[in-house]
Parts: sequence; structure tokens; C-alpha cells
Amino acid sequence: MLVIDSAILDMTEWLCHKIQLLTGRTNVWLSVQLTNLSIIVYFVWVGLSFQLLTVGTRIGVGLFCATVLYVLTQTVFKVSIEASEKNAYRRVANGLRNPRRVRDALLRISFLFMSVVLSYPFLTLYIRFHVSVALLGYWLIVLTTVVLYALACDPLPPCPARLGVWLRGLATTRTAATESRPASRRQLQS
Repeated sequence: MLVIDSAILDMTEWLCHKIQLLTGRTNVWLSVQLTNLSIIVYFVWVGLSFQLLTVGTRIGVGLFCATVLYVLTQTVFKVSIEASEKNAYRRVANGLRNPRRVRDALLRISFLFMSVVLSYPFLTLYIRFHVSVALLGYWLIVLTTVVLYALACDPLPPCPARLGVWLRGLATTRTAATESRPASRRQLQS
């Protein structure tokens, strides 16, 4: 399993580098955005399943969700993206690899295993019994797996976004074309 984990991690790092070259955003930024998406999916999942619960269970789920929200504000939302990126850049500049590559290996492998093994039961629940909540639960596992892999990657040094450079070049070309167009019309009219 460590070989599979390492191969997936290398592929994820390659993809994160391509995304960083294209957008200028690091794997840290991507991980935070995917975490935000998983939080939204989690609360949609709870909202959809909330109507199926009894009153006592609803109170318990409400307290659990409030606790999750509190823990998120104390952990995930406590450090800014910029501070996390600066730490990652500093670590890479010193020639150090991401400590999460080794530290989170068992957690990544566990979630990868769950993503593969639980795909059939969750899809069966969704297709056969039309339990849409099951599909949301499965996507939470998949999103968490993707976030764990993205967090274990090392970013490239800061670089300009190719997409941004291309869009600026396109904008200046259009501006130049628009400015030259009225001048040529005036020349034709004279």
C-alpha cells in the first residue's frame, strides 16, 4: 500500500504543480478550497438527513454540527492561507520535504482504502434504494482523501500564473486593436 500511496502522492504533486503554474495558486490554496467544499457538502448532507431524524436525534446532530463548526474555527480557519503558503515556501527554500508526506501516510492510506472499498455499497444505496444522502457521505470521504493528498505535496517556488499572463496579453491585444480601429476608420473617411 505504501507504493500505491507514494505513486498517487507523486501524481498529485505533479498535478498540483501544473495547477500552480497555470493559476499561480499552490496546493495549500487548493487544499483550503477543497476543505471549504467538503464543509459545504457536510452541512448539506446533515441538512438533507435532518428531516429523517427524531427530535432527540436532531438535537444531538445540531450539537454535533455546532461542535464541528467550533473546532473548524479553532483549527482549519485559524491560520490564513497566506501564512500557510509562506511556511511551505520557506520549507521548500531550505530544501526540506513536506513532513505530511510521512506523518499522514497511514491516514491517507486509510481514506484511500475507504474510498475504494465503500464505493460499491454507497453507489448501491444510491442507485437501488435512491438514498441521496449516501452519495453525499461518499463524496465527503473522497474529498477528504483528495485534501490529504494535496496537503502532503510541496509547492513550486512562487511564480506568475500562465493563465493570468495569457489573459493580460489578450486584454492588451484587444485594447490595442480597439484603439487602432477608430484611427483606421478616420483615415478611410478622409
